[in-house]
Amino acid sequence: MNALVLDFQEMEKTQLDLVGGKGVNLGELSKIQGIQVPEGFCVTTVGYQKAIGQNETYHALLKQLTMLQAEDRDQIGETSRQIRQLMIGAEIPSDVVQVVTHYLSHFGEEQAYAVRSSATAEDLPHASFAGQQDSYLNIIGPEAILQHIRKCWASLFTDRAVIYRMQHGFDHSQVYLSVIVQRMVFPEASGILFTADPITSNRKVLSIDASFGLGEALVSGLVSADNYQVQEGQIVDKRIAAKKLAIYGRKEGGTETRPIDPDLQKTQTLTEEQILQLASIGRQIEAYMGCPQDIEWCLAHDTFYIVQSRPITTLYPIPEANDQENHVYVSVGHQQMMTDPIKPLGLSFYLLTTRAPMRKAGGRLFVDVTPMLASPAGRETLVNTLGHSDPLIKDALTTLIERENFITLLPHDLNETSPNPSHKGVSSAGLQAPIDNDPAIVAELIKSSQASIEELKHSIQTKSGSDLFDFILEDMQQLKKILFDPQSTRVIMTAMDASSWINENMKEWLGEKNAADTLSQSVPGNITSEMGLALLDVADVIRPYPEVIAYLQQVTDDNLLDDLVKLEGGREAQAAICDYLSKYGMRCAGEIDMTRTRWSEKPAILVPMILGHIKSFEPHASHRKFEQGRQEAWNKEQELLDRLKRLPDGEQKAKETKQRIDLIRNFSGYREYPKYGMINRYFAYKQALLKEAEQLVQAGIIHEKEDIFYLTFEELHEVVSTHKLDDQIISARKETYKCYEKLTPPRVMTSDGEIIAGKYNREHLPAEAIAGLAVSSGVIEGRARVILNLEAADLEEGDILVTAFTDPSWTPLFVSIKGLVTEVGGLMTHGAVIAREYGLPAVVGVENATKLIKDGQRIRLHGTEGYIEIL
Repeated sequence: MNALVLDFQEMEKTQLDLVGGKGVNLGELSKIQGIQVPEGFCVTTVGYQKAIGQNETYHALLKQLTMLQAEDRDQIGETSRQIRQLMIGAEIPSDVVQVVTHYLSHFGEEQAYAVRSSATAEDLPHASFAGQQDSYLNIIGPEAILQHIRKCWASLFTDRAVIYRMQHGFDHSQVYLSVIVQRMVFPEASGILFTADPITSNRKVLSIDASFGLGEALVSGLVSADNYQVQEGQIVDKRIAAKKLAIYGRKEGGTETRPIDPDLQKTQTLTEEQILQLASIGRQIEAYMGCPQDIEWCLAHDTFYIVQSRPITTLYPIPEANDQENHVYVSVGHQQMMTDPIKPLGLSFYLLTTRAPMRKAGGRLFVDVTPMLASPAGRETLVNTLGHSDPLIKDALTTLIERENFITLLPHDLNETSPNPSHKGVSSAGLQAPIDNDPAIVAELIKSSQASIEELKHSIQTKSGSDLFDFILEDMQQLKKILFDPQSTRVIMTAMDASSWINENMKEWLGEKNAADTLSQSVPGNITSEMGLALLDVADVIRPYPEVIAYLQQVTDDNLLDDLVKLEGGREAQAAICDYLSKYGMRCAGEIDMTRTRWSEKPAILVPMILGHIKSFEPHASHRKFEQGRQEAWNKEQELLDRLKRLPDGEQKAKETKQRIDLIRNFSGYREYPKYGMINRYFAYKQALLKEAEQLVQAGIIHEKEDIFYLTFEELHEVVSTHKLDDQIISARKETYKCYEKLTPPRVMTSDGEIIAGKYNREHLPAEAIAGLAVSSGVIEGRARVILNLEAADLEEGDILVTAFTDPSWTPLFVSIKGLVTEVGGLMTHGAVIAREYGLPAVVGVENATKLIKDGQRIRLHGTEGYIEIL
């Protein structure tokens, strides 16, 4: 076997470094019984490396390229062009020429070939790199083939390939190119076959695109193709396109575009029989390859030839189930305002905390709501409760329910399970004992939670090794007791029901929309909104000290607290920041993942927000903001009660309304507290486990403390007990996690992998409006600031924050903005609750908001009606 050239039969799937992604896949395809792959061979990466081997100019240019960033488009273009020129003029090593010529004489020199690039970073399970390098069709004769091998080598440095590698973190010097030389098939028809529907991700639906002539016309977007969908051996959908052009091979080599005969333009490309035959080939390849495939095919003389197959990299993984039944999964991340992937240790803790039937997929959690959908009462509760907080989930579930054959209704009711771990999801205070309107109830709940946290912090100090793991498991029972305390749930549900009652009745009696939004402003005792205001107080302490401000403006390291004391005002600043961290330092963006870096661990995260407050606000802003909100709520209360008293039966209506307003004011502040308690406990567990991690590092079992985040709780316990760990586990999980970061989790998906995307059913919106869910009233205009990372937040007072999701850690930013737009969220998610308390108009659940709205655009936000206009 010659390492310079391998034919398809000789290639092994372990030879990615030698034959590239396309080569590996062709080698595998040619081994499948009954699958026709046009014969050919691969000029391996050894040839490419020999060609560039000692070329100093090449290595100098490559070094130059490595120094550039993806933004340096002009320099990338120029350096890449020089490398391509160099490669096209390069001499192919004589031994490569010899072996290629030998193979061509064996296959037939006058034969036409396709010459195609196959990079070592291409057609991989997690990065497709599709279309990044060049391919050439209908190339005839050894001289032309050798010239096109050089062209393929050069195409490793097209601008698009270079930028794609930069964006995906691939090192240019570690990516090599092999070249596939494959007998040309001149097809009557060709196209692409996806063994899972690329639009809905349904693994049971196979999708075929087909057009006349060579597939290049379709891939390059020159023609529209027919589309056929096949499910379980039946054609379930067909769309016949008007096909005006096709690409064909020319006798003398190369290709040409020709118009299609008008009579053929609207003809179905494949017959029914051919469609089903191709679908069956697709399923056979998928079964052999072990995952859904994107397959290039062509049809010549009644035979289907397969010229490429690669994994579909964009599909969201399916949560694992232990049976063959249909299941429906609802995203936890969309309810918890955290749709990023969670590392294995973080998932473990969340799973130990929740009572709901959870499944993991793509580093996220999903609730299996199938049992609820199978029961008539459960179905209604689920759809109404989730629908109240997130209409897109409601619409998706309704779509599924309307497919009568997907979930079978059971004649009797099952035990309903709340899909929200903090029991703010499916429940109804109507089913619970009423609660006295007494603020002391909340004070008592908070006091007992705080006492329990203090006891935990004290006791956990003395634990280590296996004792620590047993202690954490025991303490988590205490956490669950507090989270699911019936009294706590009653307080939260009573406030929510009072808000709903106010909104419904004020609309009916007074024609006033979302009245509860104003009444919820500046309620006492909300730990999260207090946290936002408290950072304004920290800014007040620092504002008089220019030296401290100048220091903070350039600080990047995490010794900032130690270094502060050397400056004038530094002790005061240090004390203010430390006091803040002692109460809120366990918070951070994405805090339900206990592995995320907390503010206490990296106080520098808070610095941009503190500096922003110093710049934008006068002293004592926190008190003024809170008082302003309280006053607006009180004025709204008086106005509503006065108007109600003038109605028939007005005294009674006003009395009932006043009772509900008092419930909102007394109880709705508590809603954020259980989560604050949970995050406090998570941080205590994390600190204790990191001490164990330090010992594992010292013993050489792991490389860095943070490696433990890639193990589950049970695995970590095992490692601490045995002092043994396979090194590969951590590195493999880090790779997997990188892949998960690129995925967008769906709100609702099925066990077929189908993503059900809900829609807002709203007419009467302005023509270009972007729809979302109205969660906090008011209409405002301002500059949109699209911010995806809390640490990069550069806001000025009066900006409208546009982001993917916000959790409590974003609250300090809310004091400087005048409106909020998020892609994720519902009526009762944290961002919505705090927006109402701060009196900020807000629209959440806006699909693709961070792409549709550009940073710096002026927008009008309709928080009462739930839409955004770009001005």
